[in-house]
Amino acid sequence: MDTSPSPLKALSQYFRNDYFPLTQQEEEELTRHFTERKVKRRSFLLQEGEVCRYASFVVAGCFKLYAVDKSGKEHNLLFAVENEWITDLASFYAEQPTRVYIEAVEPATVLQIKRDDLLDLFTRYHKFDRNFRILVERGYIDLQNRILQSISATAEERYQNFLTQYPHWANRLPNTQIASYLGITPEFLSKVRKDRATKA
Repeated sequence: MDTSPSPLKALSQYFRNDYFPLTQQEEEELTRHFTERKVKRRSFLLQEGEVCRYASFVVAGCFKLYAVDKSGKEHNLLFAVENEWITDLASFYAEQPTRVYIEAVEPATVLQIKRDDLLDLFTRYHKFDRNFRILVERGYIDLQNRILQSISATAEERYQNFLTQYPHWANRLPNTQIASYLGITPEFLSKVRKDRATKA
């Protein structure tokens, strides 16, 4: 028997554990505004040139957000697993075409909310506004730390920081995906891992 919580219960629990807990009325708004979606492996929530219409909360599975350069090479910018959000905020809020892709690395379930519905929640329930502001602030801090690491840390240091900060990602992603995120080749990542094992 599956004893895991329903997707909406998982979202309520997420706010209860990490942010300002919701009242019963606010939790009922989740039912009104969020829609469950099943996503197959290697299917897309978003592709370059589209407008990001939804903010997506990951209930189960794993996603990657990446850009593709002119030579066709992928550059991973972000991963998201259970109890994390995956959205192109620039496209979502500005309603402009995106430059990135959001793809399922594993079969997944997400809860999605439309831009206008989210803005409506911000206006009518200040707790949603505060929770999402904190969420965005944390994401900005993570991005700033990543940029600082990219210009000041060695590949080995970046890999160690990745393992420390995102152990929930590291155990579920192939080396090629992690290497792309760190800005190194898979071969160099293999060398870094081999050197770490030798020193251990």
